[in-house]
Amino acid sequence: MTNGPQNILIVEDDKQTRDLISRYLRDHNFSVDAVANGKEMDRHLSRERVDLIVLDLMLPGEDGLSLCRRLRMESTTPIIILTAKGEDLDRILGLEMGADDYLPKPFNPRELLARINAVLRRRSSSLAGPTAARLKFQGWTIDLRLRELRDPEGAQVPLTSAEFDLLQAFCERAGRILTRDNLLSMTRGRAGASFGRSIDVLVSRLRRKLDRAEGASVIKTVRIGGYVFTPRVEEA
Repeated sequence: MTNGPQNILIVEDDKQTRDLISRYLRDHNFSVDAVANGKEMDRHLSRERVDLIVLDLMLPGEDGLSLCRRLRMESTTPIIILTAKGEDLDRILGLEMGADDYLPKPFNPRELLARINAVLRRRSSSLAGPTAARLKFQGWTIDLRLRELRDPEGAQVPLTSAEFDLLQAFCERAGRILTRDNLLSMTRGRAGASFGRSIDVLVSRLRRKLDRAEGASVIKTVRIGGYVFTPRVEEA
């Protein structure tokens, strides 16, 4: 992480909401920029470094789901999506496309702040480096300091921040049954309490990236409502 205030980009077409979030985050020592649509977002990202993006799904022109998908193809910058109350399908689609967290409208700015801090804290603690810098399983290598995953051929496999946190939790507890609540606590802390079964979306995304053989998943579902990471994991 760099020194100084962390840079937040807000992509929200409603000026009142945009201004409210901007003021609140600046009051809590963030550097904040705000834009109203995808074109303005692209221009900003071409010029400035951003540590996290707060992205509304209901935008004019290119909508937030499309922007989220496109952002994930280009970077691993954390994304928190804002959804209208009751938009469960859009929330799930946003998570499947790589969002790290979501918050339904209307929301309390304090909750948004807590979620932003939780996402950035997870990334910062991982970059600081755990005891084992790299782990390996079935030919795969996960670098916990660089936050990179490489397949058995050595090619880097892009992971979102949330996907990486989940994979790290599995690797560090391989062979143990982990419930959804366990995984939420390990990857999101209290800010994840409202995710419910959305952890399943992250597991599904990881399986698509890790599983090489039809019907043979490295992440096994167990009947009690949890998962087991089945490979043997060793320090690399």
